[in-house]
Amino acid sequence: MSEALVAAWARAFLVTQLVEAPVYHFGFGAPLSAALAASTLTHPIVWFVFFGPFEPLASLSYGQRLVLAEVFAWLVEALLLCVWTGRRRALAWSLLANGSSVAMSYALRAMFGFP
Repeated sequence: MSEALVAAWARAFLVTQLVEAPVYHFGFGAPLSAALAASTLTHPIVWFVFFGPFEPLASLSYGQRLVLAEVFAWLVEALLLCVWTGRRRALAWSLLANGSSVAMSYALRAMFGFP
């Protein structure tokens, strides 16, 4: 695994945490540890599996991978937060958090070439 790939992942992960953790913590009411843990568990899978050289996904387009990756992150994070907090509406908050981080990532890339 290249150093550049890991550095790119770290930048993307930082943006994800800065966007999603406040949504989960302040909006949904999850403890900060749970708010940070949800994306910590899904982000490496999204980055290195869905967008890595994993053979079954290698033939898919970028858009197809993006949809699969975000649906995966949305549903897994919602399930984790529901289990960890016992609170309802995790599905809606996870959709908001993940949609916000995707939008922020695209906006930052368009404006600054980052992450």
